[in-house]
Amino acid sequence: MTDPEFMDRAEQLLAAVEASCDRINDESDADLDNQRVGGMVTLAFPNGSQIVVNLQKPLHEVWLAAQSGGYHYRFADGQWRDTKGGAEFFAQLSRDASAQAGQALVFS
Repeated sequence: MTDPEFMDRAEQLLAAVEASCDRINDESDADLDNQRVGGMVTLAFPNGSQIVVNLQKPLHEVWLAAQSGGYHYRFADGQWRDTKGGAEFFAQLSRDASAQAGQALVFS
């Protein structure tokens, strides 16, 4: 994957995270705050916990940091997959956000 291809796919992912936050806030009382600075989106929860999603351009990876740990994702076969466990990005983000929010949240 070239750098421009990575940036295009990664920007789509970050935009989807932001759009999911907006949708979740419209449909629930989760009260998620999301802030984007460059290639990083920080999700802040009412309990003070955070999830950080950031781009690692030199590695062509997207990193997710949550209370459950840190995960590195690479784009393959149309999905962002964890480099160790193979979990799909939005499935892991949904699990972590649900745990940190104390209610079921679905990112897509």
